Amino acid sequence: MTAVPTVRTHRLTKQFDNHIAVNHINLQIDRGEVYGLIGPNGAGKTTLIRMLAAAEEPTAGEIYINGARFLRGHNNPELKRQLGYLPDDFPLYDDLTVWDYLDYFARLYFLRDPQRSQRLHEVIELVELQQKRNEVIATLSRGMKQRLSLARSIIHNPTLLLLDEPVSGLDPLARVQVRNIIKSLQQQGMTILISSHILSDLAEICTSIGIMELGRLVESSRLQELYDRSNQDQQQLLISTLGSLEDLQAFLKRSQLVQEVELIAGVPSVRVQFVGSIEECAALLKSLIDAGIPISNFHRTQETLENIFLKLGYKQTS
Repeated sequence: MTAVPTVRTHRLTKQFDNHIAVNHINLQIDRGEVYGLIGPNGAGKTTLIRMLAAAEEPTAGEIYINGARFLRGHNNPELKRQLGYLPDDFPLYDDLTVWDYLDYFARLYFLRDPQRSQRLHEVIELVELQQKRNEVIATLSRGMKQRLSLARSIIHNPTLLLLDEPVSGLDPLARVQVRNIIKSLQQQGMTILISSHILSDLAEICTSIGIMELGRLVESSRLQELYDRSNQDQQQLLISTLGSLEDLQAFLKRSQLVQEVELIAGVPSVRVQFVGSIEECAALLKSLIDAGIPISNFHRTQETLENIFLKLGYKQTS
């Protein structure tokens, strides 16, 4: 029996006056995934997330959460309880303590003691604010406030967490802390949709990627499939030698599968643009060794998510 996806949309559309912000999107996110949503400003990412969070009414189309359909014009309370939503501008109540703030939202979700107190302790530990639980929110750093906002979004233990630019404006350490929280939530079985312009962060935590452009979902696939596809036509090799770089260069240039050989300054290594298969890559390494060239390092490098995004974006707009 096929598992029901956590999110499924059918021809989901949102129009503001004459502007179509989201245009007939068919999206599927399976359970336990971390799905990264990327695209330029104005692509429709926030509008899509707001519709999935029931904060924006679709103009047309359908949304299913864990197989249950959102009904337009209805409150959908049972479905909303399955959602956690962190917009990029959600306000905090600066005069409350960390504990009181989370307790307030736990009560809004009708959590009762002793389960409520237990859940408060769990999320405060998860976001590493144990030492700040009795501190007033106004005294917290930006990173701590963002972790508190994330704790508020999961206080009711949703099955789907929607994060819109959760690391915007955070320093590198704070971004690492948020990434680690997201990884922990995925390990607990939560499905997560996250939009971000920091693609290196998404590459570390996402299982799948969706690319939006002008309101359309122009790409949606597993992250590893994107990497495999980008390396299908051409891949980059880094090769180091204990011997002569000139001999290594000369040997590589005799291969019809090597398109370019570039010396790397300061180290006895070359960067190679290679158009062969994995098997042909292995054969190249064997031929280097058979030729007596002392190879100290030989590995394929993977395209970055940034480069893949730029290539796909160029294809879509060219």
